[in-house]
Amino acid sequence: MQWKPNVTVAAIAQRDGKFLMVEEDADAHVVFNQPAGHLEQHETLIEAVIREVLEETAWEFQPEAVVGLYLYHNPRVDITYLRVCFSGHCLKHHPDRKLDSGVLRAVWLDKSELEANRHRLRNTMVLRCIEDYLAGKRYPLDLLNHYL
Repeated sequence: MQWKPNVTVAAIAQRDGKFLMVEEDADAHVVFNQPAGHLEQHETLIEAVIREVLEETAWEFQPEAVVGLYLYHNPRVDITYLRVCFSGHCLKHHPDRKLDSGVLRAVWLDKSELEANRHRLRNTMVLRCIEDYLAGKRYPLDLLNHYL
């Protein structure tokens, strides 16, 4: 049997020192995460992150750079994820738009609030992505090549 990781995308958007996050019900726990989700068939990574941010936060997102690639194994459910994290800006909010199932709300939090809620982060990638972003890690979007 061939093993394959789950490919996911995540977004970092910062405004006034705060990061766009989602509070969500995941594995019977209420946690904070970046807007994130699975890559769908016939979708580019950039299309996926734009879609996921809109579905989970009701914000239109414009990706500007790749922050990093993260391989994470979740021991609770024995699943491995390959996360592609993007940074960019939120362009327009649609406050009347219904959020994805499981998402309780979109919220803007600063790094100290995230650190104070470390026990409520969905996984270790959440804070690591923020730290990499704050360290200035940015790679051009043309790093990604899509042949669909």
